[in-house]
Amino acid sequence: MIGTVLLGFVLLFALSAVFFDAKGSDCGSRISAILAGLAAVGASAVLFAVILSNDFSYSYVASYSSIDLPLIYKISAFWAGQQGSFLLWLLIHALVGTYMVCTNRLTATGRIIYHLLTAMLVILVFIKSPFTPAEHIMPDGYGMNPLLQDPWMAVHPPIIFIGYALLAVPFVYSLESMMRSPADGNFLAPMRRWTLIAWSFLGAGIFIGGYWAYKVLGWGGYWGWDPVENSSLVPWLLSCILLHLIAVARTRRGAFYLVHLAAVFSYAFVLYGTFLTRSGILGDFSVHSFAGSDIGFYIALANGIILLFGLIVLVRQMDRLPQGAVYSEHRSRSFLILLGMLLLVFITVLVFFGMSMPLISGLMGESAAVDTSYYVRTTLPIAIVLALLMGLGSLMSWNGTMGKRPYWIFALTVLGGVAAGAVGVTDIPSVLLASFALFAAAAAAETYRRHQIGVGGLLAHVGTGMALLAFILSGSGSQTTSVDLTPDVPQEVYGHTVVYRGQDFAENGKEKSYRYEVDGTPTEAVTKLRGSGEDAAREPAIARSLAGDIYIAPTPTTAEHDEMILRRGRTVMGINDYAYRYEGVSFEPQGGGKTLVTAQIELTDGEAVDTVEPTILATDTGGTSRPIDVMDGKFRIRLTGVSADERDIRLEILPSLAEEMAMPVTASISTKPGISLLWLACVLVTIGGLVAARQTVSPAKGGDAEDPLGKKS
Repeated sequence: MIGTVLLGFVLLFALSAVFFDAKGSDCGSRISAILAGLAAVGASAVLFAVILSNDFSYSYVASYSSIDLPLIYKISAFWAGQQGSFLLWLLIHALVGTYMVCTNRLTATGRIIYHLLTAMLVILVFIKSPFTPAEHIMPDGYGMNPLLQDPWMAVHPPIIFIGYALLAVPFVYSLESMMRSPADGNFLAPMRRWTLIAWSFLGAGIFIGGYWAYKVLGWGGYWGWDPVENSSLVPWLLSCILLHLIAVARTRRGAFYLVHLAAVFSYAFVLYGTFLTRSGILGDFSVHSFAGSDIGFYIALANGIILLFGLIVLVRQMDRLPQGAVYSEHRSRSFLILLGMLLLVFITVLVFFGMSMPLISGLMGESAAVDTSYYVRTTLPIAIVLALLMGLGSLMSWNGTMGKRPYWIFALTVLGGVAAGAVGVTDIPSVLLASFALFAAAAAAETYRRHQIGVGGLLAHVGTGMALLAFILSGSGSQTTSVDLTPDVPQEVYGHTVVYRGQDFAENGKEKSYRYEVDGTPTEAVTKLRGSGEDAAREPAIARSLAGDIYIAPTPTTAEHDEMILRRGRTVMGINDYAYRYEGVSFEPQGGGKTLVTAQIELTDGEAVDTVEPTILATDTGGTSRPIDVMDGKFRIRLTGVSADERDIRLEILPSLAEEMAMPVTASISTKPGISLLWLACVLVTIGGLVAARQTVSPAKGGDAEDPLGKKS
């Protein structure tokens, strides 16, 4: 119960900080904030401790961990479920709050708002607590879903939640500014810095998730427009809009209200996405969604309160905000940025309605989801114009001059379309996007050469252009076919020689691999196995090159098997012309609630006799067993059940391991041209945002200024 007590202290100290700030006691506020952060660290340490000590008296630990789970996944079990991930969010939020208070980054008003958000998160953790005792204490847990047992599980969720937590900071700066000094622009510089950091981390989490999906799931894509994926994409897009509106507001103070509006929606949609993910609404429409629970109502309530409060403050303070035009003329960088952000708003709205369709349709009747083609059809035309505006906005100065137009930029623009055509892309919208993507990247490079953009802005804008190009090359330019592969027989697929070399089984029996050679280079697809030997999770084989990948996803093959029931003391003829006799069964406790069940069986073909002892490791949650070789490896048997009175057992008869390894397989083989360009682009965007966040800018009164990613005055 110590974890629950520590959570109570987080709430107590957060509310104490609110009290001291309201009374004007900076010292009391600072001490309370530090204690709240320490209590959050303590609660998190307790959860880590009970997971690592295999304390299955906690329901959360029993649901997501097990005794034999590797250490990296026991650590990852902290955030594998709803309860732990909320605690992780609270931990990051509380630590950031402690830093903000101790370094005097906020006024008393801002601290009050931040600590109230801390209290809100604590209440949500209380509602869905990782410290809830289990109804029945189990000797072992269920373990982690095999799909989640990947090293990226230790990285992806924490990075996403850092982004979520940090978006609270620009939200607080916005409300603090409106409530204290609506006309003062001093909030823009720190808001820009924290938004850049949050945007970079949230983007990195999204990019890692895409790479993880590409590497593991086996369907050959990195973005499936899954509603839960989109729930992270929407606040990332909104924070991108916020960054660019901050740039406009530094030269056009009449844009303050747009900055505040974007800050409010950016954080509100973090909570909205959390509501969709964790309410169970997406349970039938997403591979990522959590099971439904009562917490969905409370998240929706918190989301509504935050959104309404932010909008009410904005409406009430609107008359006190700076007034004026947000751009001087159409031929200006301000106008082009605003127009580009308007298009990005349209994309965000389309994604929002797409991911919310299960909720919207459910309110009107039966829940339904949009097809993934909806997103491509609706966003592709907008993305074309947006890429064009990215290039023009970079080349245009704040005072409306374009400067010298280097022709190499237009040459690269043509090259983008040529590259798309070279990989087989023929539809005009995709070719146009590929062309304007390189135009945007080249324009950013030219702007940097003119000393009108910083290194961070250069990396982020070039990365964005490269990513748009890579989307077309690896998406529209991809080719897929299904091929039947016989071991050691070469097949020509899309100009590549593919040879299937058979299957290998790991010694621990936990995975098997399908071995291939692509143009002489070995690669393998890995399948993780359940305790019964059945497929649990699959990773494709990927032959990588700078030009693109060859992606091989084998169709799961199941060796044919027969089942038979044996009665103790009787000889039974099997389908494979062997005689079987079940002699008896023994039980050996293994500790931790596990029992090793061993059956004694004799087999004969009329000449040779083999005595074997297949086993089942029985637990309170079921049992696992593996095939064993019989008759010198001519075939295999597996014990799958024992009757309560021990009179009967059930066996599976399987072909030999050599026969299974040599079986032909069917595989989906795809080309992914330019996919390496996408991973490089994601790295550039993330690094660019972080580099730009390190740059110090001062509030601009007018004239030229920096853009959100580091353009210089």
